[in-house]
Amino acid sequence: MLLATILLLCPVPQTEGTAKAIENPPVAITISAEFADSAKISSLSEPLPSAPAPKVATDAEIEPGIQPAAVRPAGAPMRGMKSATSRSESPMQRKLWYTLAVTGSGAAAFDAWSTRRAISGGYGVEGNPMLRPFSHSNAMYAATQVSPLVMDFIGKRMMTSRHDWMRKLWWVPQTAGTSMSLYAGVHNTRLVR
Repeated sequence: MLLATILLLCPVPQTEGTAKAIENPPVAITISAEFADSAKISSLSEPLPSAPAPKVATDAEIEPGIQPAAVRPAGAPMRGMKSATSRSESPMQRKLWYTLAVTGSGAAAFDAWSTRRAISGGYGVEGNPMLRPFSHSNAMYAATQVSPLVMDFIGKRMMTSRHDWMRKLWWVPQTAGTSMSLYAGVHNTRLVR
């Protein structure tokens, strides 16, 4: 995969067997003074056609009783297509997402502080086997921030999802992560008297 990436990104020199572009020498064009003046006058006075005339007869010309099909203007949107704006978040959703992100990180820091306090006082042990190696050091604060970051990422992806039900429930992962961290922090503070 790395080799494929390097080959795509780095230019490869051409080998001698490949065909090279043939350069045509410039052709000198001379125009007489009479023709140049008449060309300028005719090109300025006659506008150019915007489109060629159709060469095929329409249905209305073949059979007079048939009405031609209605043609939408070129700038009209296609029917049946969802617009791209429905997948982007609103300013209110963005503010709420940032608020939930900060709240989730704060709750995780509270959980780390209360866990360190309970463990150092001898009131308990870390129940999460993934965080157990970090429970006796300050690395616990950084390790507990992984879960809120993952929940923030999942929430953002759900907010811009193509599925309607996901766009309605984008806030659930962040709220669930924050709730679990707050519950664990409150539990730990109740252990230490």
